[in-house]
Amino acid sequence: MEVSLRATVPPQFPQFNRIPKWKAHNNRPLCCFGLENHNSIELNQSKNDEPERTHNDIWRLFTEAQRNIMYLNRQRVQAIEELDEMKKEQKSLLEKLEQLESQTHASIKEDPFSIISELQLRIDSMVLTGILDTREASGFRSVVINTSLNVADYFADIISKSDAEILAQLCHFSNKTKMKGFHIIHICTEMEPVASVGSLASYVTSLSHVLQRHGNLVEVILPMYATLNLESINSLREIKAEFFSYFDGQLHRNRIWTGVVNGIGATFIQPVYYSSFFNTENIYGYPNDFERFSYFSRASLDYILKSGKKPDVIHIHNWETSIVGPLFWDIFANQGLAATRILLTCQSLKSQCLEQPDKLAMCGLDPAKLHRHDRLQDNNKPHLVNILKAGIVYSNKVIVMSSIHSKDQIVSTLSHGLEFALDTHKDKLLIAPFGYDESPWDSSTDKFLPRGYTANDVRGKAISKAALQQQLGLPENIASVFVGYMVTEDSDVDLENIKSLVRDSSTRGVQFIFVGISKIYGMKNKLESFQEGLEDENVRFVDEYDESLLHLIFAGSDIILCSFDDPMLQIPVKAIKYGAAPVPVNFTDDRLRKFIDPGNTERTQLSEYIINTFANVSLSQAIEEIKKKPSQWNRKILEAMSKDVSWDAECYDLHVSAYMSLKK
Repeated sequence: MEVSLRATVPPQFPQFNRIPKWKAHNNRPLCCFGLENHNSIELNQSKNDEPERTHNDIWRLFTEAQRNIMYLNRQRVQAIEELDEMKKEQKSLLEKLEQLESQTHASIKEDPFSIISELQLRIDSMVLTGILDTREASGFRSVVINTSLNVADYFADIISKSDAEILAQLCHFSNKTKMKGFHIIHICTEMEPVASVGSLASYVTSLSHVLQRHGNLVEVILPMYATLNLESINSLREIKAEFFSYFDGQLHRNRIWTGVVNGIGATFIQPVYYSSFFNTENIYGYPNDFERFSYFSRASLDYILKSGKKPDVIHIHNWETSIVGPLFWDIFANQGLAATRILLTCQSLKSQCLEQPDKLAMCGLDPAKLHRHDRLQDNNKPHLVNILKAGIVYSNKVIVMSSIHSKDQIVSTLSHGLEFALDTHKDKLLIAPFGYDESPWDSSTDKFLPRGYTANDVRGKAISKAALQQQLGLPENIASVFVGYMVTEDSDVDLENIKSLVRDSSTRGVQFIFVGISKIYGMKNKLESFQEGLEDENVRFVDEYDESLLHLIFAGSDIILCSFDDPMLQIPVKAIKYGAAPVPVNFTDDRLRKFIDPGNTERTQLSEYIINTFANVSLSQAIEEIKKKPSQWNRKILEAMSKDVSWDAECYDLHVSAYMSLKK
């Protein structure tokens, strides 16, 4: 910061055009005053001028000079003060910059995975642009995986530099060691929050986070949808390189974009010729969905091959990317990917995609080879091929996501026509529970509750019950048993049986709240029909979706009536995390009896716990235990609240176990 005193406006000195002549007295010394920019002063002695006038003129000149000197001194002092102030501001600014830099470094250290993911994507860019060959890229990827945390710290300040500078630093940093973690690439159609429709989106993002936290390298490949949430992508950039993939007999150009989503490296493939494939309003639901996603699946494998990646596992999802299975083993495995294995995850077996066999040739497959009973031929419609079956047959492991069902149940009653394929490949079939995302549903930090609480301090739950009773206009009695029931458009229960339970329980002081949690129009009519004949001071109905009330109901209830046929167990898991018991609303239903049948084997640990603790208890039994054995009940609830049902628990363990078995 530069300060110039010349910027100060100079003082305006008075100019004198003429000074009267005067004569000095005899024997008096002559005094002369030299002034810049003034006319010469003629000093002629004249005995006739008055001495007094001369004295006044001299005094006036002296006074003016003195005033000018004082003005300059004041300006000099002011300039010095301004300079000091600027120095102080400069020092303050530098301190703020240092503080911001410190905060930035701290933020990077808190989330090193963003740096790691971006570095991996930069290596991809170097391969596609010809800076690196595939062998060199593989070596550098190993370095990043082996020393991930050190890499993040080392590259934090230079990750935005050019590819050439990044490569130079990689060469310096390189310290090859044996890879400890897995390199996993998801080829999928959803990822939260950039492209989200159903449970697949949260599954991909949550599982990837957990895997990376445990030292694995995870990447995700997605289509470049027109509706992509670009605001959620950090460091989005297009790789300026030619990339072609095969489809329908020709090679077609694609644009490749890379970015980081919640710390996870993501690659987005954008077709050029078939640009209409993903310039759609929705992700699914079009007549050419098979063509759209088979193009994407083939392009993803072509991209993995060209970028020189050698992942341990290619993780595919649902029918949309199941065609990767036969494509990989028939075309790509012998092109340097022999050590890679395929894992398929199914959120549901209901959606399968049946197509004419000839369409398989569009992505380079041989229809005659695959249209067989033991491969892709559909069991119920033999003239068609089943794309989800392709994933089951050609994957090394298959994981079906369900928090509640056993393997036997899925194969025998929930396979939707895939019994033969699932039974044939039963040895590679695993069941994994969904993880519980506590970010919006955490009783300790829930913004909708009057006071948070945990298993170690549950006082906030009693406060929530009192607040709930007050809001609903119910008698405020903490000792009352409070029961909540979330009615959805999918609720398939005997309403008359529930009415009977409510009438019997209400006479014992039990309070009920029935609320429609669906945002779909028509829930009001369903609740009104249910409400008929249930006029009771201890019963309340809410026919409008209210998020804050919904949170308060989970917190204030002792029991939550719910169904156990939801694979994600969303309501039962929320109930136990909020200190409420999930009790079956259809306790006498034969379907529930079959579900909790001990003969069903190979359940998840979560399923076993919920069945043994809550699913085999009726509403009347639960109320009886609360009233007569409160200590026993409280221990049960506190134990349930303490259960780890996050993505980092059983779900993670099962996936890592599957990955490990693939590499043996």
